Amino acid sequence: MKMAQTIGFAAALVLLCGSASGQGRIGVATVEIKGKPADAPSPLAWLMASDADPTLPQLVGGIRGLADDDRVKACVIRLKDAELGFTQVQEIGLAIAELRDAGKTVHVFAEGYTNVELLLASYADETIVQRGGPVSLTGMYMEEMYLADTLSWVGLKAELIQVGDFKGANEQMTRSEPSPQWNENIEQLLDGLYGVLRSTLAKNRGLTDEQMDRAMASIWISDPAEQVESGLVDAAVDLVGIESHLEARHGGKIQWIDTSFAGAAQSVDMSNPFALFGLLSQEPDNSPDGPAIGVVHIAGPIVDGDSSYGGLFGEQSVGSRTIRNALEEARDEDLVKGVVLRIDSPGGSAIASEVIWQGVRRLAEKKPVWVSVGSMAASGGYYVAVAGDRIYMNDSSIVGSIGVVGGKISMGELYDTLRVRVVSRGRGPGADVFSSSKTWDEGTRAMVRAKMKETYDLFASRVETGRKGIDLAQTAEGRLFTGQRAVALGMADGIGSLDQTVEGLAESLGLDEFEVVDYPGQMSLDKYLEEALGGFVRAPRAQANTPLLLDAAKVVIGPRDWPIVRDALASLAQLRKEPVLLAMPRAITFR
Repeated sequence: MKMAQTIGFAAALVLLCGSASGQGRIGVATVEIKGKPADAPSPLAWLMASDADPTLPQLVGGIRGLADDDRVKACVIRLKDAELGFTQVQEIGLAIAELRDAGKTVHVFAEGYTNVELLLASYADETIVQRGGPVSLTGMYMEEMYLADTLSWVGLKAELIQVGDFKGANEQMTRSEPSPQWNENIEQLLDGLYGVLRSTLAKNRGLTDEQMDRAMASIWISDPAEQVESGLVDAAVDLVGIESHLEARHGGKIQWIDTSFAGAAQSVDMSNPFALFGLLSQEPDNSPDGPAIGVVHIAGPIVDGDSSYGGLFGEQSVGSRTIRNALEEARDEDLVKGVVLRIDSPGGSAIASEVIWQGVRRLAEKKPVWVSVGSMAASGGYYVAVAGDRIYMNDSSIVGSIGVVGGKISMGELYDTLRVRVVSRGRGPGADVFSSSKTWDEGTRAMVRAKMKETYDLFASRVETGRKGIDLAQTAEGRLFTGQRAVALGMADGIGSLDQTVEGLAESLGLDEFEVVDYPGQMSLDKYLEEALGGFVRAPRAQANTPLLLDAAKVVIGPRDWPIVRDALASLAQLRKEPVLLAMPRAITFR
């Protein structure tokens, strides 16, 4: 895969430490990771400058590619305000391990470390912290908010039904505390993720359980000596002393190699208005030049219709129509020999999930389809995943939530409090089921539950068809699982990153050389502008305060956790137009 990023770390070090020229020096490559890498290229990547932030596959491929670069004897990875997720760390970590296996020494430098950064650095030969910088490994912590009393206080009632005792999707709105089933579900999930964090750190750093206990107790608030003594950090070095530190470590002078994972971008003369107008009608070429593996990206809440790059909460949604078109495009492209579905979704629309499932099965009739799970393939995300021939996930990936949730929010009491008088009219036996003011009687609840049970039964049958021999008594009813436990239960075939899944599929097809083609493909500029501006042009007032509210939410929640909360909220918001969801509309974040 071709990479795309110009790294500025080496240039900064040259300014701080001196010239990078000279023969007979030790070549040290530099890689800078900042922010949260995307899973797929931007729709306008063909127009963007070559110094755009790299995607996760580009970072992984770039690090792996250094193994074959004879100039490179070592590599420094700088974490610069990185907002990496757990599974992203594991995928980058595997690339670091491969680089080390090739005989290259890998160093990680950061101004400070928390759980996630320490986990990534543990894959390297040396973990370096800025002298005086914070290092903290306190474990995992999570909080859940229950809003039933709050809703009642303001006059709202959540009429939500779930099918699956362990689903838990409705409890945040309908209960004041977790049910025993949800408590069991989330406790084992937290145990699993914490176990992965702790065992990976201990294994990579060569620490015993007792040493891990002491490390976690000592480096919550610590000085440089305590950080090194903990066994989780190797050195505390000021940035300006990095070159001297590495020279002492490698026994020679350093030559910085400014590694550029640069992708090709359109060269445009911005002073030429005719060139700019020409771009509006120009179509990017998404077709491969030779044998290829297609990667279809399913990231975000699953919705009916077209995908969106800026929904109600600023999320990227996955539209069934867009994905079906992408699946058909991959199916019809003869040079695409196999397809990997990269899924990172909490689910969403039951109808859209079924439509995508059908599209995947149609593709699988012609070409092999493997699945790579990112941070999660839950509910509708897992519904789509079981359509593939094989499923691979990371140790920290979350799969499952085989269940259904649906309903509405009744606002009758709120209307009364505000002295709002609602006059309702309807025709037909079910016309008022989703009235905003009326609550459900037992007959209506039974009718809704029966319809949801039909959706649940279809979901379960899709899982049984795709995962032969699976025991739904242990895996269904909304249960969630991570990594090895999911594999042991037959919910996935093995542990593996996106890179490993792509290469495994290519190897099974006998492909030694191949391209990777991302779907949905890149957009023309006029199509992108049409999709990006269409909603604004139609309803500017509805969106007027949205950026301010979203920015405030991001500040409170934090940039690393916001995507998880955002996608969960977006899934729940679908109840406005679709009463039955295959979703996990509950934000689960771990600190």
